[in-house]
Amino acid sequence: MSFTRFAVLALFASLVTTPSPIHAADAPPPWLNAYREPAAQLIGAALADTFAWQRLSVLTDSIGNRLSGTPQLDRAIEWAVAEMKKDGLENVHTEPVMVPRWVRGSESAEIVEPSSHPIVMLGLGGSVATPPAGIQAEVLTVHSFEELDANAAAARGKIVFYNVAFTNYGETVRFRSTGPSRAAARGAVAVLVRAVGLNGLRLPHTGALQYAADAPKIPAAAITTEDADRLQRIADRGSKTVVRLKMDGHFEPDVPSANVVGEIRGRERPDEIVLVSGHLDSWDVGAGATDDGGGCVVTWEALRLMKKLGLRPRRTVRVVLWTNEENGGRGGLAYRDAHRAELPKHAVMLESDGGVFRPVGFGFTGSDAARTTVKAIATLLAGIGADQVGASGGGADIGPSVQEAHVPSMSLDVDGAKYFLIHHTPADTIDKIDPIDMARCAAAVAVMAYVVADLPTRLGE
Repeated sequence: MSFTRFAVLALFASLVTTPSPIHAADAPPPWLNAYREPAAQLIGAALADTFAWQRLSVLTDSIGNRLSGTPQLDRAIEWAVAEMKKDGLENVHTEPVMVPRWVRGSESAEIVEPSSHPIVMLGLGGSVATPPAGIQAEVLTVHSFEELDANAAAARGKIVFYNVAFTNYGETVRFRSTGPSRAAARGAVAVLVRAVGLNGLRLPHTGALQYAADAPKIPAAAITTEDADRLQRIADRGSKTVVRLKMDGHFEPDVPSANVVGEIRGRERPDEIVLVSGHLDSWDVGAGATDDGGGCVVTWEALRLMKKLGLRPRRTVRVVLWTNEENGGRGGLAYRDAHRAELPKHAVMLESDGGVFRPVGFGFTGSDAARTTVKAIATLLAGIGADQVGASGGGADIGPSVQEAHVPSMSLDVDGAKYFLIHHTPADTIDKIDPIDMARCAAAVAVMAYVVADLPTRLGE
């Protein structure tokens, strides 16, 4: 990306917060005028170079994927602490968390009847292993839990294959998360799940499963859409399909990890907190660039830009890089428990965990008065197209704290058209991320966090 292109964007950004003639009924609140100049400075600084993208490239190239309990995550935590201190952030520290350690080991799958075909697969996170020789069994293909229940007798001794086309994550992920136990309760010996994501270039999508306490634990793996379609075609022809599955996945004892914390301390009300965040752990495939290294870097970047520009808001802005979002959520739970006394003093909690593609705005959950304020602040981001405020916002890691103390919550919203193409796959690498889009994401978070932290009254009051 040429510097000239970034310079042009930075110049444009310096103009986007200049008010234009509008009807009196639509006039922005007078208090917003005080924030046009700092917003322009933050946007201009974010778009002036590729700093955020370059920082993410160091994380993903030099450290790589970062599953909980691995040396790579430990290295990432140490790196983030050192870099935050170099940035001049305040109160930089780690907060200890014990996390699970699941080891994938070697794994493979293949069709053995009606003819031999390798299957591209990834064991689901937390899956148990097969016996050392593997499991070889006939496949029962189903397309819903209802179809599984209707064919309960046929599932006994079979490998149940959930061939459910991706619609959206919330609807389809249940076959990955609870499907193995549903099949085990019907006597299945293993489970295959069609990739929970968009069709694309034979990529399997891993992710966590949740074993039920009242069903046997059986091995479970995700397979690609192409291999899923092959199994379906064979079934449609009435042919018997036999698959051999081998998996070594297992848990080892919990190990120490940590959330990483850094701050810009508030100049007047340092005990009141605006929290921005992403999760530093990732799955053990790809490089964890989109999920969620990018979210960590753009929220962290908000504080770096404030420090660089000498902008110190009334309240403290705190960045947290969470541990163990992917397969346990223990980082978010540990923060809630450690900070329970100060949770009521959090003005808002924001999480970026939907990728750092072109930003469109924020999701927000809070009072009507707070929403009105957030919508006014978002108008400062119209020039970079990030001025929408969605009906709800939150995140898995901030969720425990938000629910306990009823803290207003936000999420960075982006154009997610490509997100579920690479989500939890080996293709989650930094080359999928545009440096300018990432800079815009950092700008959006920086402006929103700064203004909320500097408001004369707390958000919603």
